[in-house]
Amino acid sequence: MVTAAHPVQTPSPARIPHPARASHATPSAPGTRFPALRHLGPNWYATVMGTAIIANAGATLPYQFTGLRTACTAVWALSLVMLAALLTARAAHWVHHRDQARAHLLDPAVAPFYGCLSMALLAVGGGALLVGADWIGTGAAVAVDAVLFTLGTAIGLAAAVVIPYLMVVRHRITADQASPVWLLPVVAPMVSAALGPLLVPHLPAGQARQTMLYACCAMFGLSLLATLVMLPVIFARLLTAGPLPTALTPTLFLVLGPLGQSTTAANKFADVAPGVVPAPLDQGFLALAVLYGVPVTGFALLWLALALAMVRRARRGGMGFAMTWWAFTFPVGTCVTGAEGLGKHTGLPAFDWLAAGLYAFLVAAWAVALAHTVRGLVTGRLLAAPR
Repeated sequence: MVTAAHPVQTPSPARIPHPARASHATPSAPGTRFPALRHLGPNWYATVMGTAIIANAGATLPYQFTGLRTACTAVWALSLVMLAALLTARAAHWVHHRDQARAHLLDPAVAPFYGCLSMALLAVGGGALLVGADWIGTGAAVAVDAVLFTLGTAIGLAAAVVIPYLMVVRHRITADQASPVWLLPVVAPMVSAALGPLLVPHLPAGQARQTMLYACCAMFGLSLLATLVMLPVIFARLLTAGPLPTALTPTLFLVLGPLGQSTTAANKFADVAPGVVPAPLDQGFLALAVLYGVPVTGFALLWLALALAMVRRARRGGMGFAMTWWAFTFPVGTCVTGAEGLGKHTGLPAFDWLAAGLYAFLVAAWAVALAHTVRGLVTGRLLAAPR
């Protein structure tokens, strides 16, 4: 997707972490304050998402051991600090580098990443209820999640409309430039659908709870159908135009996001439906969780195998670190939570083993991505102007 605006050029890996090329077409002079923030794009919210999912997935892992929950709570606290720092930095970016910020929205390589803002807010908010309550108390956790869920959902719904609109009327793209990055705006409402049920027990009984559950179902359908429209285009691009550029290969993992998150959402509906909706609708949600989740998990495993093969090929071709490596984290984490839910509702240990195996991969990928990101920030490479 980062190559979409300039099909005649071959992007170098160094340019991928800094999606800011549209600035070259902007006549405004660069801001003089906070120059280090000029090339800080919305893709950086992926670091918050990838960190928060470690806590969220670990909190409900079927195999718990001493210290795991404390570690997950600490990681959630880190994601909260990262979110606060990044929100502050991005606000400064909009104030002091507004020309660059506007150029981001008009760049088809960058605009889809605005979906990451929504998912970062939602992931940290969900973590507040799942593990953060251990440290800040249930009342504060509910308040934090309510605020972040409301903001994240509003931004996600806006992105799901505005970004495709810009792609149609302002961006100039062709079918051979299709990328999994295009999924980011439309998958954000699915994250709301998966995390909204956590707030249901904290709402007044009756219509308030039903409204929240059905609203989450509506966002489930919104995101699922939009994803089903996008996926054939992405897969067709791979078959007809060949592999993605080396530095973009990790974005293949983004396809796992809507698959794992929709499975997670269906299972969360089944968790909260009893007592919220009348029978037999509550049993209908349980049937949906299993009958939908199992086939989709099968396709997710197929795509995971394909993505791993493509990454191995790119790695042998010299793929170095880029911010796209954060695609190894959040999408895989959604598959962990999806498998956890299926293990609970089917009673099959196979899904518990799948969740544990994917979680081990998730933690390893997060540690590698975080270490490289910290190193890039210290050296200044990740915030330097794109070459």
